[in-house]
Amino acid sequence: MTMTNEQTNRAVAQMTGDPMSEEEREPTAAEILEWRRDAVFLPEEDATPDEFPSLYNLSAGFMFGGMVRPLEPSPPEYVALSMPHNAGPEFELAVGKWNMLWESAQFRRRFFDVDDLPDQLAKLAELGDVNVTLVPRTRSRYFEYAPLMHLLPKRVLDMFGLPTLRRGQWPFMADNAGVDDFLPADFAARLTRAWAWTVWPHLESGSKMKAFSDDDPVRLLTHNLDFWVPAVTAVIQDRLRDFDEVDKGKTAGPVTLEDGSVLEAAVAGNPRKGGPVWFGEDDAREALVETVEAADRIGQLRGILDAVRSHRIEDDFSSHWSYAREDFERKLHGKRRKIKVTFVELTDTIPVQGPESEIVGNVVTNDFLALLDARNRQIVVLLNSGVTSKSEIAEMLGYASHSAVSKRLAQIRREAETFFDRN
Repeated sequence: MTMTNEQTNRAVAQMTGDPMSEEEREPTAAEILEWRRDAVFLPEEDATPDEFPSLYNLSAGFMFGGMVRPLEPSPPEYVALSMPHNAGPEFELAVGKWNMLWESAQFRRRFFDVDDLPDQLAKLAELGDVNVTLVPRTRSRYFEYAPLMHLLPKRVLDMFGLPTLRRGQWPFMADNAGVDDFLPADFAARLTRAWAWTVWPHLESGSKMKAFSDDDPVRLLTHNLDFWVPAVTAVIQDRLRDFDEVDKGKTAGPVTLEDGSVLEAAVAGNPRKGGPVWFGEDDAREALVETVEAADRIGQLRGILDAVRSHRIEDDFSSHWSYAREDFERKLHGKRRKIKVTFVELTDTIPVQGPESEIVGNVVTNDFLALLDARNRQIVVLLNSGVTSKSEIAEMLGYASHSAVSKRLAQIRREAETFFDRN
């Protein structure tokens, strides 16, 4: 974030009483702090849904007369550099120019003489053709997650105690205001919760997040900002590729290197114009949907969600009701209802009836046996002892025919189905 010329002129006018005065005194520490704060925070009255949130891009045409575009850009990566305020303008300028060449992807190093780059950038350039975007390494990690932050509407920021910042910039260009000094100590944690709350309905539309346990895989995924950064970066770049080109007099064609050779798998052309990547709540909402779609395309999001839903366990849910839990229990109970209750011949045992009668196997249990009346319990025990003929059971229990035994077996089956479905 940078201070605008208007803000600078206003500050000078306030100090001197004459914006055109040649006599300028050194600003006080309080005045500098106020300028920085003004460059970081957006006034409440300006955070309107029509204009907030927003993310902007600065055209590479301000610095470069042409662009090299790989036919197959390699996936972008972020590298956090140590960038102290005393690093000097040369270092900041080199980082800004490096990032401006985002469309050159892995070929951006070819715009620079390695000997002219600061040490940290020279080491990256010496790695070869790598597609790296640079951000400052800060306590809050704001610059690493800035694209996600600037997708959130003001009501979500307020809900999670996040500040209303001026428009975002992608890729990173400079940090003249020192934004990290103004962010809460737990900024990353707040942003994580805010992002998870925002993206959750796009993954589990029928159930609220509180219906799932803290270690539910989908819930963990929504809180993993690092998972979402590649997706939102892809959305930004896709949108920027629709921008018109700056007329620098370049015609699309092969890229000729200094030694006269041609750079393979690349084409030369004009740089693109800059401007708003998204602007206002409606546009940001569409970008959020595109981010979810990009996460599916490059991060296999839907495959992950399908795998999780197909292998859910009861511990994935909290005590709150949800459609997902209801569906899970319906499927689970449906599988149980498909179990056919039958009586099979087990090993011969002495038919002893009592509260601790041992029935071997998964067909009946002691708890189920205790639910039966005396006659039905006798039938189960006899079956377990090896007496499987209805006529034999009827004779041993004193029935005139096996019809009564058949009726009681049907009753036992119904009770068994109800018992096992409930438990």
